[in-house]
Amino acid sequence: MTPDDLLPAPVADTLGGLVPGLGPDGRPRPDAPLVAVTGVTGYVGGRLVPELLAAGYRVRAVARNPDRLRGRPWYDQVELARADASDLDQIRAALAGTEVAYYLIHSLGSGRSFESTDRRTALTFAQAAREAGLRRVVYLGGLYPQGEDLSPHLASRTEVGEILLASGVPTTVLRAAVILGSGSASFEMMRYLTERLPAMTAPRWVANRIQPIAIRDVLRYLVGSAAMPADVSRGFDIGGPDVLTYRQMMQGYAAAAGLRPRLIVGVKVLSPRLSSLWVSLVTPVPSGLARPLVESLVHEVICDEHDIAALVPDPVDGLIGFDRAVRLALRRVQDAAVATRWSSAAVPGAPSDPLPSDPDWAGGSLYVDERRITVDASPAALWRVLEAVGGERGWYSWGLAWRVRGLADRLVGGPGLRRGRRDPMNLLVDDAVDFWRVEAIDEGRLLRLRAEMRVPGLAWLELRVEDESPTVFSQRALFHPRGLLGQLYWWSVYPFHGIVFGGMQRNIARAANAAERARIRS
Repeated sequence: MTPDDLLPAPVADTLGGLVPGLGPDGRPRPDAPLVAVTGVTGYVGGRLVPELLAAGYRVRAVARNPDRLRGRPWYDQVELARADASDLDQIRAALAGTEVAYYLIHSLGSGRSFESTDRRTALTFAQAAREAGLRRVVYLGGLYPQGEDLSPHLASRTEVGEILLASGVPTTVLRAAVILGSGSASFEMMRYLTERLPAMTAPRWVANRIQPIAIRDVLRYLVGSAAMPADVSRGFDIGGPDVLTYRQMMQGYAAAAGLRPRLIVGVKVLSPRLSSLWVSLVTPVPSGLARPLVESLVHEVICDEHDIAALVPDPVDGLIGFDRAVRLALRRVQDAAVATRWSSAAVPGAPSDPLPSDPDWAGGSLYVDERRITVDASPAALWRVLEAVGGERGWYSWGLAWRVRGLADRLVGGPGLRRGRRDPMNLLVDDAVDFWRVEAIDEGRLLRLRAEMRVPGLAWLELRVEDESPTVFSQRALFHPRGLLGQLYWWSVYPFHGIVFGGMQRNIARAANAAERARIRS
């Protein structure tokens, strides 16, 4: 298989007359159908937008905070709508004038109230879609077995599909099991379990049969569903050509990755809760997200029908099989070409308030630890080091302290340090970087990270390049405490700032100086 086979063209190329097609300028025509996409900051939504544009649709990206989309390659090619899908007036305004809306919202891993949140949001969206006169709603839900007691998350996603089907608007509900693609939570979970554990005891669900599907085929069905006839309003099972047990999937991944076969022994004592803690310990996926993924694997999830092929025909060369899907995902990981990751969506409950821009902010206490250091390197060399911080490179200071902080965060349900980065060298606004999220980038000058670890308050880390002669590296840690606990937290960790943040600044400066010297020698 050649590299070209692993870097496929837009899915529209296999959909023929089902899509509008592009205009003479290579862009959607002015009179092309306008579609709304919710969940655009998530894994699937972020990949669907460019596929819709390539198919010739005009796209309105709907997000609570559209600023999070800055830096996406398609940002300037879409309309932006600021709306919370649970707010009727906002979402109705966001859907006005559109023909099709993609509902890609769910509360996976969001805590105990997720069922009521999903139900309320779906009912609100259904009403807004009806009142806006939409031609179609498209929803991506979960594949489930008939006649079984479903896990809470799978039951909730099933209920959302039923609510949308009852909306009065023709609706397509696509039901998928494990989605295989670079950066998907399911793929990352399988990848890390297989790579890190050459031998393992595993829950008995590793013997359950699953019909996984490649993300490319999911996107193909999503794009093709926009053109379904008005008299079609139903759910469709979607899956790839292979039916495998989870054990076979891990062994298949090992073969594709060039690893030795894994020794996997199933045991009966691991409940979904214990399994999710085990997954959280071994993989970057936190327990809050791992649990619904694990609970869905407790069921055998195999397609009962393939009726969608009558409306969105299979590609000439067939759907993507497991082996090719894994190779494609691995190639994208190795080439740092992962467009979106499971961590693209913000951690439920994590702070999202932007950094107060007024230095004399009156919103309460704002503690600041500010440090400046002269760097012999050029501003460009310093910036390259700053933009690559975190992930495999770490945080350039007391590694044990960072690891302990990351472990403590995972124990209380936070993302910890294992979330890593989408790309090892380049960052976009809203990228996850371990237990931080990129809040702002001023290329070559400023990188601002907002903390998503569990802390009693709001925290930011700001790294700035001051283009003076010589170059100055400015670093600020900011914290807005919440209550007495927040105050105690700040003063308890403050004595360590000199070691952690001071060491980080000095080591980043050394790394930039070394990179500059290496550039000059070459």
